[in-house]
Amino acid sequence: MDRGVDVLTLARQRPARFDVAARASFPPLRRGRLAHLIRQDLWRALQSLRGFSPVVRIATVPGGLMVTAGGRVAGPVAPNVQRRIAALLDDPERRARWITNARLGDPAP
Repeated sequence: MDRGVDVLTLARQRPARFDVAARASFPPLRRGRLAHLIRQDLWRALQSLRGFSPVVRIATVPGGLMVTAGGRVAGPVAPNVQRRIAALLDDPERRARWITNARLGDPAP
C-alpha cells in the first residue's frame, strides 16, 4: 500500500496500473479500510478474469474521497468489464456496507 498525503493506492503489483477502471465519489472515510473493502469485493467480482490484479486508488478531494477501482489485466479485456466495475462501485448495498465499516472515528478491525 502506498500512502501519499492526499492519495492512497492499494495494489499487489508495482507499479500499480489501471488497464481497466471506474470511478466513484464517497464521503470522508478511513481511506485504508475503504480501499481494502473495495479491493476485496472487486476481486470476488472479477476473479474469473484471467490475469486480473485489482488496484484501488483513493484521493482526498474537497468534501470527501474519489475512488478509482480497477486494475491490471494480463490479456484481452472484455468490453463489459468497466461497466461491471462501475456497477460494483454504485451498488447501494455494497456502498452502505463499505461506508459503515470505514467511518471516521471507528476503531480499526
